[in-house]
Amino acid sequence: MRLTSPKYNVPVKSHIFVVEDDPDISRLVRHHLEASGFSVRLFSTGTGVISEAERQHPVLFLLDIMVPGSDGLELCRRIRQTPSVGMIPVIFLTAKSGEADRVLGLELGADDYIAKPFSPRELVARVKAVLRRFERPLSPTPIRIADIEIDPGAMVLTVRGNPVTTTATEFRLLEYFARHTGRVFTRDQLLDSVWRDTAYVTPRSVDVYVRRIREKIEPDAENPRYLKTVRGAGYRFEVPK
Repeated sequence: MRLTSPKYNVPVKSHIFVVEDDPDISRLVRHHLEASGFSVRLFSTGTGVISEAERQHPVLFLLDIMVPGSDGLELCRRIRQTPSVGMIPVIFLTAKSGEADRVLGLELGADDYIAKPFSPRELVARVKAVLRRFERPLSPTPIRIADIEIDPGAMVLTVRGNPVTTTATEFRLLEYFARHTGRVFTRDQLLDSVWRDTAYVTPRSVDVYVRRIREKIEPDAENPRYLKTVRGAGYRFEVPK
């Protein structure tokens, strides 16, 4: 049985790792997350974050981009390359708020991107929104399509006989496509079905994740066999002939 905070309905011991070098912001973030029932560990640099995460798995990483030493972007890249923690959600919390910065963050594997200055209430809401995305259980039935194998039970993707690392968002989106082969989905439909809470997610996020999935499953990402673009409509997953 999982204990929950009666006020906020989140697990009492859900650990969040926060990497932020500004002590005032760190204290603010910690205060509001702990008030919402989370346990928070603060890091002023990226040093030691991954090794600590392997020892005590957090439910989420909250990363500033501009921190001393290895910046948040590089830390996110390393998290995604570390199998034991690679599927843990990542949110960037940063003053770099341009569209290009947001897209870069998503391309590196972030699940959300919050710009400073931020509303503490919105921060907590978006953390919960990302975590809710992964609460819905996947079907345990494996899927095999041509040279792609998807094992939802283990959350393992195998392409042409080789295991491929994905983020949890990438895996859920690919699994959804693969269970609905031949059907065209608009970006909004995908947001509703996969992201679930769409208040803070834009259709542009779908495009970024589709591109990332293609890079992992397609022999040629520029000429996809599986995940096709339907102009003016959205995307369709096909079984190659």
